Amino acid sequence: MENKQTCKMRIRSIYRTFSEKEKKLADYITASPEKIIHGTINQIADDTGLADSTVFRFCKRLGYKGFQDMKIALASEQVKELHDIHEHLSSEDNERTVLKKVFQSNIKTLEDTLTVIDEDHFKVAVNAMLKADRIELFGFGGSNVIALDGYHKFIRTGLPVSAQIDAHMQLMSASQMTDASVAVLISHTGHSKDILGLLDTLKQNNVLTIGITSFTQSPFSQQVDIPLYTLSEETDFRSEALASRIAQLSLLDAIYVNIMMRLDEKGKKSITKVRNAIQNRRI
Repeated sequence: MENKQTCKMRIRSIYRTFSEKEKKLADYITASPEKIIHGTINQIADDTGLADSTVFRFCKRLGYKGFQDMKIALASEQVKELHDIHEHLSSEDNERTVLKKVFQSNIKTLEDTLTVIDEDHFKVAVNAMLKADRIELFGFGGSNVIALDGYHKFIRTGLPVSAQIDAHMQLMSASQMTDASVAVLISHTGHSKDILGLLDTLKQNNVLTIGITSFTQSPFSQQVDIPLYTLSEETDFRSEALASRIAQLSLLDAIYVNIMMRLDEKGKKSITKVRNAIQNRRI
């Protein structure tokens, strides 16, 4: 996955795990990529007040062979990178301009996410859900909205699926799952005590877990059986977590469509039942 990520994507995905020195370098690179491209490792070390060896180790941690390798990657990315006007909202922007910038931000989130999705993990997730005797979606706070939307989709498949709103109900439900079940957990950062506690309950029951998150080195992503990653950027008026939801929703959409295609006639019959039931409620 890392080979498909830009330098900034790699930094964002593991930023929370950095030491203070690493965060200082990460902020420097993100704010001034041109200084990396046109500078030397000694200059970067002097600018940040760090040792050359610290800069070199940081490059290695991001998955590069060394400073020169990272510099080449950054230079290539700068050439390809379009001007992201969604990051520069102005008080003078009219409604149409803001509308356009928000849409462009969402498009970029989807494009970035598509580059980091592990296709093998995605396929395993689809197969696991098809075989499960029970599927449950979990999430807290804003992630619970995504879980409920997933439930709204997957109930059309005819597969045994559920989702809870209350935190205690989620824990209670998790405690009753078995090794024949599949749990889909959503957590943007992967550092929430609630989701980690719930994950622990699921693992005690040997439940297969699929995790949707944006941070590759979070405790959550390291513990779930099948991690699926999304990427997003924070903008002036929207947090990274809010921006990531469009990718999370789309990822669940893609799983749903794959499942329906695999179910074929069985899936068609199930969605017809749902449509007929809803149709009967319309005037």
